[in-house]
Amino acid sequence: MARWKALPEGLDPAVVRFVAELRRLKDETGLSVVQVAERTGYSEASWQRYFGGRMLAPREAVDKLVELAGAEAATVSALQDAAQEAWRATGSAVGSDEASDEASDEASDEASDEAELDAQAGEPETPALPTSSPEFASEPSGAPVPGPVSSGPQPVRRLVPDARTVLTSLLSALVGAVVTLAVTQPWSATTASAAPAAATVKPPAKSPVAYHCTYQQSGGKWYAGASTTSTDLVMDGDAGPEVAEVQCLLQRAGISPGGIDGAFGPMTLHAVIQEQLAHHIDVDGQVGPQTWAALRG
Repeated sequence: MARWKALPEGLDPAVVRFVAELRRLKDETGLSVVQVAERTGYSEASWQRYFGGRMLAPREAVDKLVELAGAEAATVSALQDAAQEAWRATGSAVGSDEASDEASDEASDEASDEAELDAQAGEPETPALPTSSPEFASEPSGAPVPGPVSSGPQPVRRLVPDARTVLTSLLSALVGAVVTLAVTQPWSATTASAAPAAATVKPPAKSPVAYHCTYQQSGGKWYAGASTTSTDLVMDGDAGPEVAEVQCLLQRAGISPGGIDGAFGPMTLHAVIQEQLAHHIDVDGQVGPQTWAALRG
């Protein structure tokens, strides 16, 4: 799995979730960023910006990445809709903060490439370095003192990075990536820890059956005749009357769940996300107390 860099500060949570989903899809493909660029038709630099949260990926690019990963398009599409809505409000400010850094990086890369081309186009012979060169000023302790310089050709000395320095840099990068994920994506840990707890409380999933919606209003709340709960957590993969109740209430709200079969699948998940976006509820695709309140309101 790739060690991702920290996302820019100030990103909206909806944008963070969308970028995290793009990173997850890329990791599932097992491809490098260069390979993703080759197979989607978008440049490596563009994908670096998409994965880095500096620019929202266009829908066509996202669709191609979803196809490479073999993922469910409806879920990613809903997350992208939420991210685009948040980006329109705050994305321009974040983009301006990153513009100068991005321009600086590109200028540095171009300068490095030009220097390399100039070096390759020069004479193949490398002049001998003077003994006063800074590159010879910091010899490792215990290294033999060079003898008198002979008049004959001298071998070119190349500085090799210290193994401890390389190892320290790699370990620092790994620790930084882990800390960044823990700070910028606390919702992932919360969701992962909540799922097993919910699974121990909920009854085993039931096979989908046919349900009918019988709407009635009581105490200012709408009910569809399948369940009266307003607190049970209902999520993707569940089945039973609580799911049928969610589907009926979504249908009453004008959002199609794809059918009233009591099975929480991709269509129901997409409909729940649309309901959460409409009522400005945290988008997680799960029906908890807040989403129940919106559906029954």
